[in-house]
Amino acid sequence: MLMTTSTVIPPAPPVHPKELPPLQLLFGSIRNSLAIWPELAFDVDVHRKTLFGIKTLLVNDPSGVRHVMASHASNYVRPAMMARIMRPLLGRGLFLSEGGEWRRQRRQLAPCFTPQRVDVLLRHFFAAADDLISDLDGKFSADLSEAYQIVALNAALRALFSMPDRDHRNRVGGLVRQYINGPGRPQILDGFAKTEQSFSFSLRQRRAFQRKWAALVDDIVDERRKQARGGTHKDLLDLLLAARDPETHEPLTPAEVRDQSATMIFGGYETTARLLFWATYLLTLDQTEQARVREEVVRTPPEQITSYEGFEAWPRLRNVLLEAMRLYPPVPIIVREPIEEDEILGEQVSPGVLIYIVPWVLHRHRKHWERPTEFLPERFEAQTTPWTSGGAYLPFGAGPRICIGAVFAMAEAQIILAKMLERYTISTSEVRPVLPVGRLTTQPSYAPSFTLEKTAS
Repeated sequence: MLMTTSTVIPPAPPVHPKELPPLQLLFGSIRNSLAIWPELAFDVDVHRKTLFGIKTLLVNDPSGVRHVMASHASNYVRPAMMARIMRPLLGRGLFLSEGGEWRRQRRQLAPCFTPQRVDVLLRHFFAAADDLISDLDGKFSADLSEAYQIVALNAALRALFSMPDRDHRNRVGGLVRQYINGPGRPQILDGFAKTEQSFSFSLRQRRAFQRKWAALVDDIVDERRKQARGGTHKDLLDLLLAARDPETHEPLTPAEVRDQSATMIFGGYETTARLLFWATYLLTLDQTEQARVREEVVRTPPEQITSYEGFEAWPRLRNVLLEAMRLYPPVPIIVREPIEEDEILGEQVSPGVLIYIVPWVLHRHRKHWERPTEFLPERFEAQTTPWTSGGAYLPFGAGPRICIGAVFAMAEAQIILAKMLERYTISTSEVRPVLPVGRLTTQPSYAPSFTLEKTAS
């Protein structure tokens, strides 16, 4: 039982007393997929619905989640609408591959993403954090939503390509943001698409982006390939180029290197930037918790973290990040479709039925969480990797397809946030609450101005 007396309840869209009418639900899901849920969604284990002929099943019970995401994962694939939205960004990388192709890629990439590999990347994360602190120096207020996007992209490109060049990073970031805020936004036709190529006329902008994006990533990879590396692994691209299938000993093809790199850029950039924003915003709402985390960081300054094991000195900081991902999950909705007939929690499902596993709902479900709407980092005390057990906490997905870079993301976020809290007391005077908006990631409804007060040195 949680013993804290904290009553910080972070902003969230209102929960509707009843299910929304079909048209309101359809258009509401496009505007903000987090603002469409009725009260019953946060109480039931499973819920069937049919909307404009499309059958859906919402799964909230952890055993049902494990069935879909783990024990029977091979029977559940991403529906066409996900590939339509994500393919232009991620190509045929690990995130969108299926079946034997996915298993081969996972085998090849797994050795690149062990916790021990974090040590190779620490210097890149610290360099990005130092750039952020330098950019903020002398400022009394800042748009940290934008600043965190810049630093997360900086960290991703440094870790992947050893790329310190700011002009290159800005070009990459500009393209990704252009896609997320433009053709990457879900369309009504995505929900009705039976295949990835359905309604082909509506995909022109996405295809144009894909050509431009693939060419840019190819150019970056080719440029880095030409640089002598001295036989040592200094970044993720070194690890990708050295990766071999343990069964066939085959390396990744150039196209696979490009698509895995593109996947890592997006995964290490957009989701991490949002995590940093929400964690910081939550700490402005709870200044007492912010002070406690700062004390922890001062006791063990960032410069003393020289290996993955060093993060054990920051349990409170880590719990804040875990709680931020519970309240504002990086990926708010997961959708799967069965290949063959199956049964989930007593409900029969067939090909064509969309299975919704919604971290936004699951993380606030009244059956699985005590005081689910409150900001309570201590709920994660003594939990080493809470995302790998249970089924009610899915910040990185679940099962065999759980995010392969979860440990890297946590290391990066801890370093950047520790650097910020070591230097600043952060607050905001905004009266208007920042609400979460569900799109590809959980985004803020607007970018508030944060006040930065230097701590006593």
